[in-house]
Amino acid sequence: MATTMKAPVIGGVRKAAVLLLQLPKGQAAGLLSKLDEHEVEAISAEIAMLEAVGPEESMAVATEFRETMTAREHISRGGFGFAQQMLEATLGPERAAEIIARLQAAAVKMPFQFLHQADPAQLRSFIADEHPQVIALVLAHMTPDKASLLLSGLPSAVQAEVAHRIAVMDQTSPDIVRSVESQLERRLSSMLQPQDLSRVGGLDPLVSIINSADRATEREIIAGLEGIDPELADQVKARMFMFEDITSLDDRAVQQVLRQVESASLALALKGVADKVRDKITRNLSSRAAENLVEEIDMLGPVRLAQVEEAQQAVIRTIRQLEERGEIMIRRGNDNDFVD
Repeated sequence: MATTMKAPVIGGVRKAAVLLLQLPKGQAAGLLSKLDEHEVEAISAEIAMLEAVGPEESMAVATEFRETMTAREHISRGGFGFAQQMLEATLGPERAAEIIARLQAAAVKMPFQFLHQADPAQLRSFIADEHPQVIALVLAHMTPDKASLLLSGLPSAVQAEVAHRIAVMDQTSPDIVRSVESQLERRLSSMLQPQDLSRVGGLDPLVSIINSADRATEREIIAGLEGIDPELADQVKARMFMFEDITSLDDRAVQQVLRQVESASLALALKGVADKVRDKITRNLSSRAAENLVEEIDMLGPVRLAQVEEAQQAVIRTIRQLEERGEIMIRRGNDNDFVD
């Protein structure tokens, strides 16, 4: 007999992290570059701290993403009504209604939407020990039927306190709402994680995604992590290869890289860099080639920072490709990890 598995409750930030980890690195980096600074910070931190994801959770996130994209396509063609009709034809009325309700809720950005997916009994035990003001804030953002189920299960003294706070609650700062929502979402997601887990997140996947991003996104993520968790940011930077780290390559490796990079692109990448970086490059060219390169850099004149960073990123991609093929070695971490 077929059984229907209930999808695990997953927070929005965690969903984004789980989805990005299922995508190719280039696509994941491209998606990150389109998000705002706060979203990039939150998702990057989640990826770094994400140690294990079960198959049910991975499948639930991928399925929801696919269904949501399908629904959005139908909405763009004919609105919510048309989308619901199309979804009902393929997924059935119940599932179609769930997807449309989720998209409508997202359209108005109502807080605490993730709580609507939770089982009321489980949610009641989760928030029972919270401060009455927090409980009141949560219930005020829920539908009356679910709010009443939660309220009825609380001790009578707490019921009265929460009811009073809901009644006198007028306006709450959006920052406070977002803060409470974020904390509850993270804690609830952790509590309801499935037990059948496999390791998918952590520093290495995050570094791979950042390494595939453009320099602007790279800087934004690192700066955000430094604000959230400086120690974690240091660990990420230790695993990354920045353009300036070309000085850490041995001369043979630099020479191999230079054979793969066009002179014009190299000149643009070296525009405005520190002397030690330029010296590392010119020392590994013939005297004539080094003179030509310096002349080409000087002839460029003022250039946009974005152009320089794009050229630097191209050099970094070449370095990573050579490393992946085993043709050069990048030193990371402790020098004790290497034998000369």
